[in-house]
Amino acid sequence: MVNASDVDWSKYFASIHGVCPWSSAYWAKQKIDIAKWSRTWNIPALEDSVARVWIHKHASGRQLCNIHHRMNESRPWEEWLYSHPCYGGHSTPVPVLIQQDRTILERTRHALQTKSTNDA
Repeated sequence: MVNASDVDWSKYFASIHGVCPWSSAYWAKQKIDIAKWSRTWNIPALEDSVARVWIHKHASGRQLCNIHHRMNESRPWEEWLYSHPCYGGHSTPVPVLIQQDRTILERTRHALQTKSTNDA
């Protein structure tokens, strides 16, 4: 497994453009934070960021899934996702939880759907 400190996040966000077209632009604008996971009772608000990638380097995919469900239930103003290298494809190179602002995410998804419909 890749060391968390060795991840080239710019390269990673560019590589997932097809499934998350806004991530690279937000990363370039410093709107995505990278942090070390530190327990569920110590989660700061996103403030000016649109997302925070929490590195949970020893977590399994199953553990991440369980935490993500708990976080989505307890923090409905946010959307929590997870990624683990064991899943392949567009997965992150290290195990992570992803904290996102639900309003911004839904607005972005809607704009992409509208653009896609208008382009057809």
